[in-house]
Amino acid sequence: MSDSLNRSWVKGADDAEGGFGLDNLPMGSIALEGRGARVAVRIGDFALDCRSVVETGLCDRLDRRVRDALAGESLNEFMGLGQVAWRSARAEFRRLLSAGVPDLRDHKVVGAALIPQWGSSLRLPCDIGDYTDFYASIHHATNVGSMFRPDQPLLPNWKHMPIGYHGRSSSIVVTGTSIVRPNGQTVAQDAGPPSFGPTKLLDYELEVGALIGTGNALSQPIAIDRALDHVFGLVLLNDWSARDVQKWEYQPLGPFLAKNFASTLSGWVVMVDALAPYRVALPSRPEGDPEPLAHLRAGHDCLFDVHLEVTIASAAMRAAGTPATQVCLGNFSQMYWSLAQMIAHHTSGGCNLRPGDLLASGTVSGPEPESRGCLLERTWRGTQPITLGDSTQRKFLEDGDEVVMRAWCDRPGKPRIGFGECRGVVLPAR
Repeated sequence: MSDSLNRSWVKGADDAEGGFGLDNLPMGSIALEGRGARVAVRIGDFALDCRSVVETGLCDRLDRRVRDALAGESLNEFMGLGQVAWRSARAEFRRLLSAGVPDLRDHKVVGAALIPQWGSSLRLPCDIGDYTDFYASIHHATNVGSMFRPDQPLLPNWKHMPIGYHGRSSSIVVTGTSIVRPNGQTVAQDAGPPSFGPTKLLDYELEVGALIGTGNALSQPIAIDRALDHVFGLVLLNDWSARDVQKWEYQPLGPFLAKNFASTLSGWVVMVDALAPYRVALPSRPEGDPEPLAHLRAGHDCLFDVHLEVTIASAAMRAAGTPATQVCLGNFSQMYWSLAQMIAHHTSGGCNLRPGDLLASGTVSGPEPESRGCLLERTWRGTQPITLGDSTQRKFLEDGDEVVMRAWCDRPGKPRIGFGECRGVVLPAR
């Protein structure tokens, strides 16, 4: 491929630190004043309005169904078309945005089609259907389990299957949405009685989400070797959690009100093909761990080498211009269960997945304290507070705190892939 096809004419696309060049081209949905919602592609410092480009005829080499889907308001229809459609559209946008191709650059529509980041607002990339949250990090599961069950941190089933629960899709919000501190039942003593009021132990959870593209028919499981073919792309997810509410309600059926008040999703979906250079082989199980059952063993399974960061800034810090405090730096490649295993297990009993379904990893934590993906672990249930840049301490989140999650892939000789941000400010309870 010539160098002119590896570079872009769009400002910021070739920035080595930006992560939104031709090798990424994540997709999402934006709202434009006077034009409504549009499917968009992120390139450099801009969002490309797909409908405007389709209407020029510059994409006529694409199948009509692909063009019609790209002209929509959200990604659901496009996601349901499958890998051939995804790859053909991605290749066509890469061609049109390359430095050696003037078709779009010199077209009169370019001023309207290429929107600066400040000129649009991100929406959820698709209508989220069903939402399943897993518990796939052994470091997270062991840490949390040891706090509550020191003699048996992991329950007997944990190393035999990816544990998960069905969450609430109606309260998933896009990055930048403020989060109101929830009310709920909490107890001072394990046996109760409960009182009702604002949660005192509000937490974030650093997670990676997979958006399903093509689904499967009811009662027809997805084989593990084909599981990633059904994934449209990855996003960041903050699964906000009310820990004191969770403690009182989670038995016998698991999380409920402690997690259904809000989950924040990043706006740009990084497609699986863009992550190909960052696949890493799923390591062998540690000695003594059981081997997965046959339906959870793949010929070539993988994890993804994605760097993950969480920062917190208090309201006072933001007012004073004090930089946010980094409280977590981890990596998605440290998971015990792979994304393919989660999908294979999810469908193994016959459950059907549909375009727009969201499967989340659960909190991503590593072996070091700095890589723990929530405050419950990071402060060890509040016994080891962290200090922010304004010298205040945090056991759990306070009103006015802003939590920002970021993710990126970066290796020498490989293109940098950015995920953008997953951002939210905590507002007082109502």
